Amino acid sequence: MTDYRTRWPASRLLIAAVTILIIVSASAITAIAVALADLTEARVEVLDEIGPTRRLVIELEGTLVDQETGVRGFALTANPDFLTPYSNGQDAEKQIEDAARAAIRTARPDLALRLDDIAALSSAWRLEFAEPLIVQVHAAGSPQLVANDTERGKALFDRVRNALSALRGDLNTAFDASRDRLDEVADQVLYLSIGLGALLVVIIAGVAIVLYRILIAPLTGLAAQVRRVSAGDFTHEVDVNGPRETVMLGQDVDTMRTRILRDVEELRRSNAELEQFAYVASHDLQEPLRKVASFCQLLERRYSGQLDERGEQYLRFAVDGAKRMQVLINDLLAFSRVGRITREQTVVDCAELVRQVLDNQSETIERLGAVVEVGELPSVRGEGSLLGGVFGNLIGNALKFHGTEPPLVRVSAQRTGEFWTFTVSDNGIGIEPEYAERVFVIFQRLHHKDDYPGTGIGLAMCRKIVEYHGGTIWLASDREAGTTFEFTLPVVEDVQDE
Repeated sequence: MTDYRTRWPASRLLIAAVTILIIVSASAITAIAVALADLTEARVEVLDEIGPTRRLVIELEGTLVDQETGVRGFALTANPDFLTPYSNGQDAEKQIEDAARAAIRTARPDLALRLDDIAALSSAWRLEFAEPLIVQVHAAGSPQLVANDTERGKALFDRVRNALSALRGDLNTAFDASRDRLDEVADQVLYLSIGLGALLVVIIAGVAIVLYRILIAPLTGLAAQVRRVSAGDFTHEVDVNGPRETVMLGQDVDTMRTRILRDVEELRRSNAELEQFAYVASHDLQEPLRKVASFCQLLERRYSGQLDERGEQYLRFAVDGAKRMQVLINDLLAFSRVGRITREQTVVDCAELVRQVLDNQSETIERLGAVVEVGELPSVRGEGSLLGGVFGNLIGNALKFHGTEPPLVRVSAQRTGEFWTFTVSDNGIGIEPEYAERVFVIFQRLHHKDDYPGTGIGLAMCRKIVEYHGGTIWLASDREAGTTFEFTLPVVEDVQDE
Protein backbone atom coordinates (compact mmCIF):
# COMPACT_ATOMS: atom_id res chain seq x y z
CA MET A 1 0.00 0.00 0.00
CA THR A 2 1.20 3.50 -0.81
CA ASP A 3 2.97 5.29 2.06
CA TYR A 4 1.19 8.60 2.56
CA ARG A 5 4.28 10.11 4.24
CA THR A 6 6.10 10.17 0.89
CA ARG A 7 3.32 12.24 -0.69
CA TRP A 8 2.92 15.99 -0.79
CA PRO A 9 -0.30 17.23 0.77
CA ALA A 10 -2.87 18.71 -1.58
CA SER A 11 -2.45 22.15 -0.01
CA ARG A 12 1.25 22.18 -0.89
CA LEU A 13 0.55 21.04 -4.44
CA LEU A 14 -2.08 23.73 -4.81
CA ILE A 15 0.25 26.40 -3.40
CA ALA A 16 3.02 25.30 -5.80
CA ALA A 17 0.69 25.44 -8.81
CA VAL A 18 -0.69 28.84 -7.82
CA THR A 19 2.83 30.18 -7.12
CA ILE A 20 4.03 29.15 -10.58
CA LEU A 21 0.97 30.76 -12.11
CA ILE A 22 1.54 33.99 -10.16
CA ILE A 23 5.27 34.17 -11.04
CA VAL A 24 4.73 33.58 -14.74
CA SER A 25 1.76 35.94 -14.86
CA ALA A 26 3.63 38.63 -12.93
CA SER A 27 6.62 38.36 -15.29
CA ALA A 28 4.40 38.62 -18.34
CA ILE A 29 2.44 41.51 -16.86
CA THR A 30 5.70 43.30 -15.97
CA ALA A 31 6.92 42.89 -19.55
CA ILE A 32 3.66 44.32 -20.86
CA ALA A 33 3.86 47.19 -18.34
CA VAL A 34 7.37 48.05 -19.55
CA ALA A 35 6.21 47.86 -23.17
CA LEU A 36 3.24 50.09 -22.37
CA ALA A 37 5.58 52.60 -20.73
CA ASP A 38 7.73 52.59 -23.88
CA LEU A 39 4.58 52.96 -25.95
CA THR A 40 3.52 55.97 -23.89
CA GLU A 41 6.96 57.51 -24.20
CA ALA A 42 6.99 57.01 -27.98
CA ARG A 43 3.50 58.43 -28.29
CA VAL A 44 4.42 61.49 -26.24
CA GLU A 45 7.54 61.99 -28.37
CA VAL A 46 5.52 61.85 -31.59
CA LEU A 47 2.39 63.69 -30.55
CA ASP A 48 3.56 66.06 -27.83
CA GLU A 49 7.19 66.85 -28.72
CA ILE A 50 8.50 66.33 -32.27
CA GLY A 51 5.16 66.69 -34.03
CA PRO A 52 4.25 70.05 -32.45
CA THR A 53 7.84 71.29 -32.93
CA ARG A 54 7.58 70.60 -36.69
CA ARG A 55 4.42 72.66 -36.83
CA LEU A 56 5.96 75.48 -34.78
CA VAL A 57 9.08 75.58 -37.00
CA ILE A 58 6.83 76.02 -40.04
CA GLU A 59 5.01 78.83 -38.24
CA LEU A 60 8.37 80.33 -37.28
CA GLU A 61 9.48 80.33 -40.89
CA GLY A 62 6.25 82.00 -41.91
CA THR A 63 6.68 84.68 -39.26
CA LEU A 64 10.26 85.44 -40.41
CA VAL A 65 9.15 85.59 -44.04
CA ASP A 66 6.43 88.07 -43.04
CA GLN A 67 9.05 90.20 -41.31
CA GLU A 68 11.37 90.13 -44.35
CA THR A 69 8.48 90.95 -46.70
CA GLY A 70 7.33 93.84 -44.48
CA VAL A 71 10.82 95.36 -44.33
CA ARG A 72 11.23 95.03 -48.10
CA GLY A 73 7.84 96.62 -48.75
CA PHE A 74 8.60 99.53 -46.41
CA ALA A 75 11.94 100.11 -48.14
CA LEU A 76 10.28 100.19 -51.57
CA THR A 77 7.33 102.39 -50.61
CA ALA A 78 8.27 104.19 -47.38
CA ASN A 79 4.73 103.29 -46.24
CA PRO A 80 4.76 102.70 -42.44
CA ASP A 81 1.91 100.16 -42.76
CA PHE A 82 4.41 97.68 -44.15
CA LEU A 83 6.23 97.65 -40.82
CA THR A 84 3.23 96.11 -38.99
CA PRO A 85 4.09 92.49 -39.98
CA TYR A 86 7.69 93.24 -39.02
CA SER A 87 6.82 94.52 -35.56
CA ASN A 88 4.16 91.89 -34.79
CA GLY A 89 6.32 89.14 -36.29
CA GLN A 90 9.07 89.70 -33.73
CA ASP A 91 6.67 89.06 -30.82
CA ALA A 92 5.23 86.00 -32.57
CA GLU A 93 8.74 84.78 -33.34
CA LYS A 94 9.71 84.98 -29.69
CA GLN A 95 6.58 83.07 -28.56
CA ILE A 96 7.01 80.40 -31.22
CA GLU A 97 10.68 79.92 -30.43
CA ASP A 98 9.93 79.55 -26.70
CA ALA A 99 7.12 77.03 -27.38
CA ALA A 100 9.24 75.02 -29.83
CA ARG A 101 12.21 75.05 -27.53
CA ALA A 102 10.05 73.80 -24.58
CA ALA A 103 8.49 71.04 -26.71
CA ILE A 104 11.73 69.67 -28.13
CA ARG A 105 14.10 70.19 -25.23
CA THR A 106 13.43 66.81 -23.53
CA ALA A 107 13.33 64.61 -26.62
CA ARG A 108 16.03 66.33 -28.67
CA PRO A 109 18.10 68.89 -26.77
CA ASP A 110 20.42 69.18 -29.78
CA LEU A 111 17.54 70.48 -31.91
CA ALA A 112 16.61 72.91 -29.14
CA LEU A 113 20.11 74.41 -29.51
CA ARG A 114 19.47 74.73 -33.23
CA LEU A 115 16.54 76.99 -32.39
CA ASP A 116 18.94 79.19 -30.48
CA ASP A 117 21.15 79.39 -33.59
CA ILE A 118 18.15 80.36 -35.72
CA ALA A 119 17.20 83.05 -33.19
CA ALA A 120 20.77 84.41 -33.37
CA LEU A 121 20.72 84.44 -37.21
CA SER A 122 17.33 86.21 -37.32
CA SER A 123 18.57 88.72 -34.76
CA ALA A 124 21.71 89.33 -36.89
CA TRP A 125 19.52 89.90 -39.95
CA ARG A 126 17.52 92.52 -38.13
CA LEU A 127 20.52 94.26 -36.58
CA GLU A 128 22.66 94.26 -39.71
CA PHE A 129 20.03 94.89 -42.34
CA ALA A 130 16.44 95.47 -41.29
CA GLU A 131 16.90 98.03 -38.51
CA PRO A 132 19.48 100.22 -40.38
CA LEU A 133 17.32 100.17 -43.49
CA ILE A 134 14.22 101.21 -41.56
CA VAL A 135 16.15 104.11 -39.93
CA GLN A 136 17.48 105.20 -43.33
CA VAL A 137 14.02 105.26 -44.93
CA HIS A 138 12.57 107.15 -41.97
CA ALA A 139 15.34 109.72 -42.22
CA ALA A 140 15.00 110.22 -45.96
CA GLY A 141 11.23 110.03 -45.98
CA SER A 142 11.42 108.17 -49.28
CA PRO A 143 12.28 104.68 -50.63
CA GLN A 144 15.94 103.94 -50.11
CA LEU A 145 16.36 100.29 -51.22
CA VAL A 146 19.33 99.84 -53.54
CA ALA A 147 20.79 96.75 -55.21
CA ASN A 148 23.64 96.40 -52.76
CA ASP A 149 21.26 96.49 -49.82
CA THR A 150 19.03 93.95 -51.45
CA GLU A 151 21.83 91.49 -51.98
CA ARG A 152 23.18 91.96 -48.49
CA GLY A 153 19.73 91.51 -46.89
CA LYS A 154 19.03 88.45 -49.04
CA ALA A 155 22.30 86.83 -48.00
CA LEU A 156 21.59 87.43 -44.33
CA PHE A 157 18.01 86.13 -44.57
CA ASP A 158 19.09 83.09 -46.63
CA ARG A 159 21.23 82.08 -43.69
CA VAL A 160 18.09 82.10 -41.54
CA ARG A 161 16.06 80.29 -44.20
CA ASN A 162 18.74 77.62 -44.68
CA ALA A 163 18.98 77.03 -40.95
CA LEU A 164 15.19 76.66 -40.76
CA SER A 165 15.19 74.28 -43.73
CA ALA A 166 17.91 72.15 -42.15
CA LEU A 167 16.05 72.10 -38.83
CA ARG A 168 12.83 71.17 -40.59
CA GLY A 169 14.58 68.28 -42.33
CA ASP A 170 16.07 67.03 -39.09
CA LEU A 171 12.67 67.27 -37.43
CA ASN A 172 11.09 65.27 -40.26
CA THR A 173 13.77 62.62 -39.88
CA ALA A 174 13.27 62.54 -36.11
CA PHE A 175 9.50 62.38 -36.56
CA ASP A 176 9.74 59.43 -38.93
CA ALA A 177 12.11 57.66 -36.55
CA SER A 178 9.79 58.31 -33.59
CA ARG A 179 6.77 57.13 -35.56
CA ASP A 180 8.60 53.95 -36.57
CA ARG A 181 9.54 53.40 -32.94
CA LEU A 182 5.92 54.01 -31.92
CA ASP A 183 4.73 51.41 -34.43
CA GLU A 184 7.41 49.00 -33.26
CA VAL A 185 6.50 49.41 -29.60
CA ALA A 186 2.79 49.11 -30.44
CA ASP A 187 3.49 45.85 -32.27
CA GLN A 188 5.56 44.71 -29.31
CA VAL A 189 2.69 45.43 -26.91
CA LEU A 190 0.30 43.58 -29.22
CA TYR A 191 2.58 40.57 -29.45
CA LEU A 192 3.15 40.58 -25.71
CA SER A 193 -0.59 40.77 -25.06
CA ILE A 194 -1.25 37.91 -27.44
CA GLY A 195 1.66 36.00 -25.93
CA LEU A 196 0.39 36.64 -22.42
CA GLY A 197 -3.07 35.44 -23.37
CA ALA A 198 -1.66 32.32 -24.99
CA LEU A 199 0.66 31.80 -22.03
CA LEU A 200 -2.19 32.10 -19.58
CA VAL A 201 -4.23 29.61 -21.59
CA VAL A 202 -1.29 27.20 -21.62
CA ILE A 203 -0.64 27.73 -17.91
CA ILE A 204 -4.29 27.30 -16.98
CA ALA A 205 -4.52 24.19 -19.16
CA GLY A 206 -1.29 22.90 -17.63
CA VAL A 207 -2.48 23.59 -14.10
CA ALA A 208 -5.81 21.95 -14.91
CA ILE A 209 -4.04 18.88 -16.27
CA VAL A 210 -1.71 18.73 -13.28
CA LEU A 211 -4.58 19.18 -10.83
CA TYR A 212 -6.53 16.51 -12.68
CA ARG A 213 -3.63 14.08 -12.51
CA ILE A 214 -2.73 14.76 -8.89
CA LEU A 215 -6.19 15.46 -7.43
CA ILE A 216 -9.19 14.62 -9.57
CA ALA A 217 -7.89 11.41 -11.14
CA PRO A 218 -6.87 9.90 -7.76
CA LEU A 219 -10.21 10.91 -6.25
CA THR A 220 -12.04 9.42 -9.23
CA GLY A 221 -10.05 6.21 -8.85
CA LEU A 222 -10.75 6.16 -5.13
CA ALA A 223 -14.47 6.70 -5.75
CA ALA A 224 -14.52 3.83 -8.26
CA GLN A 225 -12.80 1.51 -5.79
CA VAL A 226 -15.13 2.59 -3.00
CA ARG A 227 -18.16 1.87 -5.21
CA ARG A 228 -16.70 -1.53 -5.97
CA VAL A 229 -16.34 -2.26 -2.28
CA SER A 230 -19.77 -0.85 -1.46
CA ALA A 231 -21.23 -3.10 -4.15
CA GLY A 232 -20.09 -6.10 -2.12
CA ASP A 233 -16.55 -6.84 -3.28
CA PHE A 234 -15.04 -6.60 0.20
CA THR A 235 -11.95 -8.55 -0.85
CA HIS A 236 -10.81 -5.74 -3.16
CA GLU A 237 -7.94 -3.82 -1.56
CA VAL A 238 -8.27 -0.05 -1.87
CA ASP A 239 -4.97 1.45 -3.00
CA VAL A 240 -4.72 4.89 -4.66
CA ASN A 241 -2.04 7.39 -5.60
CA GLY A 242 -2.20 11.15 -5.33
CA PRO A 243 -1.66 13.75 -2.61
CA ARG A 244 -1.29 12.82 1.00
CA GLU A 245 -4.94 13.46 1.89
CA THR A 246 -6.19 11.19 -0.89
CA VAL A 247 -3.81 8.39 0.07
CA MET A 248 -4.80 8.73 3.74
CA LEU A 249 -8.48 8.68 2.79
CA GLY A 250 -7.89 5.55 0.71
CA GLN A 251 -6.14 3.92 3.66
CA ASP A 252 -9.02 4.86 5.96
CA VAL A 253 -11.51 3.39 3.49
CA ASP A 254 -9.41 0.23 3.22
CA THR A 255 -9.28 -0.03 7.00
CA MET A 256 -13.05 0.29 7.08
CA ARG A 257 -13.27 -2.35 4.32
CA THR A 258 -11.11 -4.71 6.37
CA ARG A 259 -13.29 -4.17 9.41
CA ILE A 260 -16.45 -4.72 7.36
CA LEU A 261 -14.95 -7.86 5.85
CA ARG A 262 -14.18 -9.12 9.33
CA ASP A 263 -17.71 -8.26 10.47
CA VAL A 264 -19.16 -9.94 7.38
CA GLU A 265 -17.23 -13.08 8.14
CA GLU A 266 -18.47 -12.93 11.73
CA LEU A 267 -21.99 -12.35 10.45
CA ARG A 268 -21.71 -15.32 8.13
CA ARG A 269 -20.57 -17.46 11.03
CA SER A 270 -23.46 -16.14 13.11
CA ASN A 271 -25.91 -16.82 10.27
CA ALA A 272 -24.56 -20.33 9.97
CA GLU A 273 -25.18 -20.80 13.67
CA LEU A 274 -28.68 -19.36 13.27
CA GLU A 275 -29.38 -21.72 10.40
CA GLN A 276 -28.16 -24.56 12.56
CA PHE A 277 -30.43 -23.34 15.33
CA ALA A 278 -33.34 -23.12 12.87
CA TYR A 279 -32.67 -26.66 11.79
CA VAL A 280 -32.64 -27.82 15.39
CA ALA A 281 -35.78 -25.83 16.12
CA SER A 282 -37.60 -27.23 13.12
CA HIS A 283 -36.53 -30.84 13.63
CA ASP A 284 -34.88 -31.76 16.91
CA LEU A 285 -37.06 -29.53 19.13
CA GLN A 286 -40.31 -30.41 17.40
CA GLU A 287 -39.68 -34.15 17.58
CA PRO A 288 -39.91 -34.36 21.40
CA LEU A 289 -42.89 -32.00 21.30
CA ARG A 290 -44.67 -34.32 18.91
CA LYS A 291 -43.89 -37.24 21.21
CA VAL A 292 -45.21 -35.36 24.23
CA ALA A 293 -48.39 -34.45 22.39
CA SER A 294 -48.83 -37.96 20.98
CA PHE A 295 -48.30 -39.75 24.31
CA CYS A 296 -50.54 -37.31 26.12
CA GLN A 297 -53.28 -38.03 23.57
CA LEU A 298 -52.69 -41.80 24.01
CA LEU A 299 -52.99 -41.41 27.77
CA GLU A 300 -56.17 -39.43 27.30
CA ARG A 301 -57.73 -42.11 25.10
CA ARG A 302 -56.50 -45.13 27.12
CA TYR A 303 -57.36 -43.88 30.54
CA SER A 304 -60.44 -41.91 29.58
CA GLY A 305 -62.99 -42.35 32.35
CA GLN A 306 -60.38 -43.67 34.79
CA LEU A 307 -59.00 -40.25 35.69
CA ASP A 308 -60.90 -37.65 37.58
CA GLU A 309 -61.88 -34.38 35.98
CA ARG A 310 -58.74 -32.65 37.25
CA GLY A 311 -56.46 -35.30 35.69
CA GLU A 312 -58.20 -35.13 32.30
CA GLN A 313 -57.89 -31.31 32.44
CA TYR A 314 -54.15 -31.63 33.04
CA LEU A 315 -53.81 -33.91 30.02
CA ARG A 316 -55.69 -31.43 27.83
CA PHE A 317 -53.44 -28.64 29.06
CA ALA A 318 -50.36 -30.69 28.19
CA VAL A 319 -51.62 -31.52 24.68
CA ASP A 320 -52.64 -27.92 24.02
CA GLY A 321 -49.28 -26.60 25.29
CA ALA A 322 -47.32 -28.97 23.07
CA LYS A 323 -49.35 -28.05 20.01
CA ARG A 324 -49.00 -24.31 20.72
CA MET A 325 -45.27 -24.75 21.16
CA GLN A 326 -45.08 -26.41 17.75
CA VAL A 327 -46.99 -23.54 16.16
CA LEU A 328 -44.81 -21.00 17.98
CA ILE A 329 -41.59 -22.68 16.83
CA ASN A 330 -42.81 -22.79 13.21
CA ASP A 331 -43.82 -19.13 13.33
CA LEU A 332 -40.52 -18.12 14.87
CA LEU A 333 -38.65 -20.11 12.24
CA ALA A 334 -40.61 -18.41 9.47
CA PHE A 335 -39.94 -14.99 11.03
CA SER A 336 -36.20 -15.63 11.18
CA ARG A 337 -36.09 -16.67 7.53
CA VAL A 338 -37.58 -13.41 6.18
CA GLY A 339 -34.81 -11.56 4.32
CA ARG A 340 -32.23 -14.21 5.17
CA ILE A 341 -33.34 -16.97 2.87
CA THR A 342 -34.14 -15.03 -0.30
CA ARG A 343 -35.61 -16.06 -3.57
CA GLU A 344 -35.66 -14.27 -6.91
CA GLN A 345 -38.00 -11.32 -6.87
CA THR A 346 -40.50 -11.24 -9.72
CA VAL A 347 -43.40 -9.07 -10.77
CA VAL A 348 -46.31 -10.12 -8.56
CA ASP A 349 -49.98 -9.42 -9.28
CA CYS A 350 -51.39 -8.28 -5.92
CA ALA A 351 -54.94 -8.85 -7.10
CA GLU A 352 -54.11 -12.52 -7.69
CA LEU A 353 -52.48 -12.76 -4.25
CA VAL A 354 -55.60 -11.38 -2.56
CA ARG A 355 -57.79 -13.77 -4.57
CA GLN A 356 -55.72 -16.73 -3.33
CA VAL A 357 -55.98 -15.47 0.26
CA LEU A 358 -59.76 -15.19 -0.06
CA ASP A 359 -59.92 -18.72 -1.47
CA ASN A 360 -58.00 -20.00 1.55
CA GLN A 361 -60.29 -18.04 3.90
CA SER A 362 -63.49 -18.93 2.05
CA GLU A 363 -64.77 -21.24 4.81
CA THR A 364 -64.27 -18.58 7.49
CA ILE A 365 -65.81 -15.88 5.29
CA GLU A 366 -68.86 -18.02 4.66
CA ARG A 367 -69.22 -19.01 8.31
CA LEU A 368 -69.05 -15.42 9.52
CA GLY A 369 -71.12 -13.99 6.67
CA ALA A 370 -68.27 -11.63 5.95
CA VAL A 371 -68.05 -9.26 2.98
CA VAL A 372 -64.65 -8.55 1.43
CA GLU A 373 -64.45 -5.66 -1.04
CA VAL A 374 -61.31 -5.59 -3.18
CA GLY A 375 -60.45 -2.55 -5.27
CA GLU A 376 -58.09 -2.38 -8.24
CA LEU A 377 -54.67 -3.57 -7.10
CA PRO A 378 -51.37 -3.06 -8.95
CA SER A 379 -48.48 -5.38 -9.67
CA VAL A 380 -45.27 -4.98 -7.68
CA ARG A 381 -41.86 -6.59 -7.58
CA GLY A 382 -41.13 -9.02 -4.76
CA GLU A 383 -41.50 -12.55 -3.42
CA GLY A 384 -45.05 -13.68 -3.96
CA SER A 385 -45.17 -16.06 -1.00
CA LEU A 386 -44.04 -13.36 1.45
CA LEU A 387 -46.38 -10.67 0.09
CA GLY A 388 -49.20 -13.19 0.13
CA GLY A 389 -48.44 -13.70 3.83
CA VAL A 390 -48.88 -9.94 4.43
CA PHE A 391 -52.33 -9.88 2.82
CA GLY A 392 -53.21 -13.18 4.54
CA ASN A 393 -52.29 -11.87 8.00
CA LEU A 394 -54.09 -8.54 7.60
CA ILE A 395 -57.27 -10.03 6.10
CA GLY A 396 -57.17 -12.91 8.61
CA ASN A 397 -56.93 -10.46 11.51
CA ALA A 398 -59.83 -8.44 10.08
CA LEU A 399 -61.95 -11.62 10.06
CA LYS A 400 -60.70 -12.79 13.45
CA PHE A 401 -61.18 -9.61 15.45
CA HIS A 402 -64.74 -8.89 14.32
CA GLY A 403 -67.47 -7.25 16.35
CA THR A 404 -71.14 -8.08 16.70
CA GLU A 405 -71.84 -7.18 13.07
CA PRO A 406 -70.74 -9.44 10.18
CA PRO A 407 -67.18 -8.52 9.15
CA LEU A 408 -66.76 -5.97 6.35
CA VAL A 409 -63.22 -5.89 4.92
CA ARG A 410 -61.99 -3.46 2.27
CA VAL A 411 -58.72 -3.85 0.36
CA SER A 412 -57.54 -1.00 -1.88
CA ALA A 413 -54.41 0.68 -3.27
CA GLN A 414 -53.49 4.22 -4.27
CA ARG A 415 -50.31 5.56 -5.81
CA THR A 416 -48.44 8.19 -3.77
CA GLY A 417 -45.33 9.35 -5.66
CA GLU A 418 -42.90 6.47 -6.08
CA PHE A 419 -44.89 4.09 -3.88
CA TRP A 420 -48.18 2.24 -3.82
CA THR A 421 -50.09 2.69 -0.56
CA PHE A 422 -52.19 -0.41 0.23
CA THR A 423 -55.07 -0.16 2.72
CA VAL A 424 -56.78 -3.03 4.56
CA SER A 425 -59.65 -1.81 6.76
CA ASP A 426 -62.45 -3.52 8.70
CA ASN A 427 -65.39 -2.79 10.99
CA GLY A 428 -64.09 -4.92 13.83
CA ILE A 429 -63.25 -4.22 17.46
CA GLY A 430 -60.44 -1.82 16.58
CA ILE A 431 -57.12 -1.03 18.26
CA GLU A 432 -56.48 1.86 20.62
CA PRO A 433 -53.96 4.44 19.23
CA GLU A 434 -51.57 3.91 22.15
CA TYR A 435 -50.98 0.36 20.91
CA ALA A 436 -50.14 1.46 17.36
CA GLU A 437 -46.49 0.37 17.74
CA ARG A 438 -46.89 -2.40 20.24
CA VAL A 439 -48.96 -4.51 17.85
CA PHE A 440 -45.90 -4.83 15.56
CA VAL A 441 -43.64 -6.19 18.33
CA ILE A 442 -43.09 -9.95 18.16
CA PHE A 443 -45.16 -12.03 20.61
CA GLN A 444 -47.04 -8.94 21.83
CA ARG A 445 -50.74 -9.71 22.30
CA LEU A 446 -53.58 -7.36 23.24
CA HIS A 447 -56.00 -10.17 24.10
CA HIS A 448 -55.88 -13.44 25.97
CA LYS A 449 -55.07 -16.52 23.92
CA ASP A 450 -58.36 -18.09 24.96
CA ASP A 451 -60.30 -15.16 23.47
CA TYR A 452 -58.44 -14.98 20.18
CA PRO A 453 -56.07 -17.74 19.04
CA GLY A 454 -52.60 -17.00 17.65
CA THR A 455 -48.98 -16.51 18.66
CA GLY A 456 -48.75 -12.71 18.35
CA ILE A 457 -46.16 -12.87 15.59
CA GLY A 458 -48.35 -12.08 12.57
CA LEU A 459 -48.06 -8.26 12.49
CA ALA A 460 -44.33 -8.42 13.35
CA MET A 461 -43.97 -10.75 10.36
CA CYS A 462 -45.90 -8.28 8.17
CA ARG A 463 -43.60 -5.41 9.17
CA LYS A 464 -40.47 -7.43 8.49
CA ILE A 465 -41.75 -8.55 5.06
CA VAL A 466 -42.85 -5.04 4.03
CA GLU A 467 -39.56 -3.46 5.11
CA TYR A 468 -37.65 -6.24 3.33
CA HIS A 469 -39.46 -5.14 0.14
CA GLY A 470 -38.54 -1.47 0.67
CA GLY A 471 -41.81 -0.25 2.21
CA THR A 472 -43.32 0.67 5.57
CA ILE A 473 -46.44 -0.44 7.44
CA TRP A 474 -48.43 1.34 10.11
CA LEU A 475 -51.75 1.43 11.94
CA ALA A 476 -53.94 4.30 10.77
CA SER A 477 -55.04 6.06 13.97
CA ASP A 478 -57.38 8.60 12.36
CA ARG A 479 -60.23 6.11 11.81
CA GLU A 480 -63.32 6.43 14.00
CA ALA A 481 -64.26 2.73 13.99
CA GLY A 482 -62.69 -0.60 13.12
CA THR A 483 -59.07 -1.14 12.25
CA THR A 484 -57.13 0.15 9.25
CA PHE A 485 -53.64 -0.96 8.34
CA GLU A 486 -51.70 0.77 5.56
CA PHE A 487 -48.41 -0.24 3.98
CA THR A 488 -46.34 0.90 1.02
CA LEU A 489 -44.43 -0.91 -1.72
CA PRO A 490 -42.24 0.66 -4.43
CA VAL A 491 -43.79 1.34 -7.83
CA VAL A 492 -42.43 -0.72 -10.72
CA GLU A 493 -42.45 1.71 -13.66
CA ASP A 494 -41.89 -0.84 -16.43
CA VAL A 495 -44.94 -2.74 -15.20
CA GLN A 496 -47.05 0.38 -15.33
CA ASP A 497 -45.92 1.15 -18.88
CA GLU A 498 -46.90 -2.26 -20.25
